[in-house]
Amino acid sequence: MNLSSRLSQTVKEYGDKPAFIFEGTETSYSQLEGEINKFANRLRELGIKKGDHVAIILGNSPYFVISLYGALKVGATIIPVNPIYTPYEIAYIINNGDVKAVVTLDLLIPLLENLHERIQMIEHIIVCETPLSENKEELDITKLSIFHKMVSFTKLLSTSSSQFDGPVLEDEDVAVILYTSGTTGKPKGAMLTHKNLYSNAIDTANYLKISKNDVIVTALPMFHVFCLTVALNAPLMNGATLLIVPRFSPQVITHLIKTYHATLFAGVPTMYNFLLQYENASQEDVQTLRLCISGGASMPVALLKGFEQKYKVIVSEGYGLSEASPVTCFNPLDRPRKPGSIGTSIINVENKVVNELGEECQPNQVGELIVKGPNVMKGYYKMPEETAYTIRDGWLYTGDLARQDEEGYFYIVDRKKDMIIVGGYNVYPREVEEVIYSHRDVVEVAVLGVPDSNLGEAVKCFVVVKNNELTEELLIEYCKEHLAKYKVPGSIEFLEELPKNTTGKILRRALKQQILQK
Repeated sequence: MNLSSRLSQTVKEYGDKPAFIFEGTETSYSQLEGEINKFANRLRELGIKKGDHVAIILGNSPYFVISLYGALKVGATIIPVNPIYTPYEIAYIINNGDVKAVVTLDLLIPLLENLHERIQMIEHIIVCETPLSENKEELDITKLSIFHKMVSFTKLLSTSSSQFDGPVLEDEDVAVILYTSGTTGKPKGAMLTHKNLYSNAIDTANYLKISKNDVIVTALPMFHVFCLTVALNAPLMNGATLLIVPRFSPQVITHLIKTYHATLFAGVPTMYNFLLQYENASQEDVQTLRLCISGGASMPVALLKGFEQKYKVIVSEGYGLSEASPVTCFNPLDRPRKPGSIGTSIINVENKVVNELGEECQPNQVGELIVKGPNVMKGYYKMPEETAYTIRDGWLYTGDLARQDEEGYFYIVDRKKDMIIVGGYNVYPREVEEVIYSHRDVVEVAVLGVPDSNLGEAVKCFVVVKNNELTEELLIEYCKEHLAKYKVPGSIEFLEELPKNTTGKILRRALKQQILQK
């Protein structure tokens, strides 16, 4: 069984039921399958075959769902890409990921045009049309260098059959490559197989008791693995209905919950914080919710309690990582929830805390969290050494420090060394440092996270320069050219020199202490 075959089974059981609702329009499971099959047929006609790589550079929309499942049916490997990434970041992923075709918004055509010399391996650009707006540039596409590669998503579907007979999909075939920030400064492509994704989706759905009666608010970004499994694949496996939200806002979320009697909401702590601070909503607006799910970053206990007190709904915090498809833990629904805990191992997944020798720790002893199960990735794309280091004897070493109590509940004590989590997104200091180091007036830099009331953490930089005319504003603008918005430093502090030990290594601990003293 895989995501594609399971969805076909769901269609047979709940064909007339809404698979998703987008901007007030319902699409049934039968209609969705027809669109998926049309897309798959046209992909095959374009020459996309099993094993080819297709990048999806889209936000939350029906386009994403149809593209994802259509490409899966063909046997292609999907590479989801954050549409707000800079040209530098997108070009790296397309090149490193050996992408043959791209599905993207018409708004991003100018970006791809500027990159055309660096992404010449792309054979097809499938363009998803967005509504006309005042901000939309008038563009004569016939004059573009990439024009001959472009094809309309809508036209593709209008001239295709709704029946599709695809290739056999093996469990170990790579279905998705998720690029995660790497400690080396370059993103790593986590290869997730059909077995990885299906097992985690169905196990998560069953663990959270998702059924055909559920309506889930899909507001997390679909290109992110948290949404991909918990708020997209898992609900579709069991016949639930998605409320697809293009962009998060407390007003929109509470309105949708009340209007469509939503039963599940999945979000990162930042979303919960905005909902808590939103004054125009109360328990009455969200009374149909049976459960809220939190992940992507640790939720402060004060926020969790404040949200639950205001809206009178339980928040189940969990844990996951891209390399595990991603879910490994959730607070159970049939036992007491423990604030501050990521819960217990989900069905078919084993979590364990080990010391530096790989030996299992005693209860409440801190060690590294490692994971084993059918959800653990095949490896990193074209990175055998990184794969061998991360997966040992079948166990995925997360790099996160954790402890487990006597009742089997896990607690994250600290994150991967130096990693910053901004609004649920991972930011590795090395990646930001490399960009800043590339500025001609920078001598050295150290990047670390500082507390932020809205986003959980923000990126802060300590920089030594050789030209005192380089200001904080100029350097931040430079970063915006090379980094996604959430990776851009919120503040930059200029120092005469950075603290170092006797070997010349920068002492981040000293910088953190300096922040605490202010």
